[in-house]
Amino acid sequence: MAKTLAEKILSLKSHGEARAGDVVIADVDLAFVQDTTGPLTVRQFKEIGFKVLAKPQQAIIFLDHAAPSPAQQLSNDHILLRGFAGETGCRIYDVGEGICHQLVAENFANPGDVVVGADSHTVTAGALGAFATGMGSSDIAVALALGKTWFRVPESFLIELNGVFPRGVYAKDLVLYLIGQIGADGANYRALEFGGEALARMTMSHRLTIANMAVEAGAKVGLFPSDRISRGFHREHGRGDKYKPLSADTGANYEQAMPVNLSQLESMVSLPHAVDNVRPVAQVKGVKIQQAFIGTCTNGRLEDLAVAAEILRGKKRHAGTRLLIAPASRQVLIQAIGKGYIQSLIEAGAIILPPGCTACLGLHQGVLGNGEVCLSTANRNFKGRMGNPEAMIYLASPATAAASAIRGEIIDPRELI
Repeated sequence: MAKTLAEKILSLKSHGEARAGDVVIADVDLAFVQDTTGPLTVRQFKEIGFKVLAKPQQAIIFLDHAAPSPAQQLSNDHILLRGFAGETGCRIYDVGEGICHQLVAENFANPGDVVVGADSHTVTAGALGAFATGMGSSDIAVALALGKTWFRVPESFLIELNGVFPRGVYAKDLVLYLIGQIGADGANYRALEFGGEALARMTMSHRLTIANMAVEAGAKVGLFPSDRISRGFHREHGRGDKYKPLSADTGANYEQAMPVNLSQLESMVSLPHAVDNVRPVAQVKGVKIQQAFIGTCTNGRLEDLAVAAEILRGKKRHAGTRLLIAPASRQVLIQAIGKGYIQSLIEAGAIILPPGCTACLGLHQGVLGNGEVCLSTANRNFKGRMGNPEAMIYLASPATAAASAIRGEIIDPRELI
């Protein structure tokens, strides 16, 4: 019987026939924590009585959310996590290496893997054909110790992508449009599976952006098939031997199919204080912004910085608008320096932050003041998300953020491209 991609992966990893609605116990290929969820995971691991990791080299700690640490307690959490890595032999990526989701994509996630992380945006790795999902700290503690976890196999929505992005419109615009259509809880515990002829032209950077925000529609996972784009990405990152083709079966049963013509998309923006509060940029044009933020696990990749640098090259940010840039990983930063993107951004008046989550969570490096507005390329704009409930966050693409930083107000990037 034909299977969706979610059913196929969980069948492989549970060594049985997994169908939507079944509960299965699946092997875990990679389990990780970051520095805001990791301390609780470590404490739960020890409280339960676990002593060793099932797969030390497939267990990772990332110090990325409070990096460098802005407070004493957070520094002590880093000490705790470094100590746990030393005790158990798990991998650790310390301050400055980058965001966990970007590093998982660059170094670990493979087609058919099961990846679990104590962070809701673990779904990012679904771009590589991995069943990747966020879980609570206690669940991750058990996965670290046993190398297995349980799932209810999700029903799937098929998102059929056709056509070509218009100039100035990008994957972030697409995923904001989708979330606006589906709603913040419209795909609760579903798998969003992406197909259609447009996939053949969709870069890995685009796929990672889309998979990253699947959870903002309530989805358990956001899944792309593995294909020549995936193979190229694996080869580029020295993991060509890990690639294998993987896709849903023809005739698989989907709960819902949603066709999208990319050619008809506009530049989109998500308004405060909900991700699904989505409008075309044209309807929000003119909103004054005090900060533009380009980066995060959603849009801090090399392709994103290239788009921003192209728009900003030879121009200056508006005098009343701060422009923050945060590369998603050290590798992205090095590549962006080599290609001249960083120089263009600095000359335009940008502040370059260290690779990591930086302003996204609101711990430091970009906390907003009362009444301030930030146009961000992050994935969430909840009230207080960037450290101040009296501020407002709009979400958009790197192109929209870069163009708006020049004008000091939200504009459609196509006005400058």
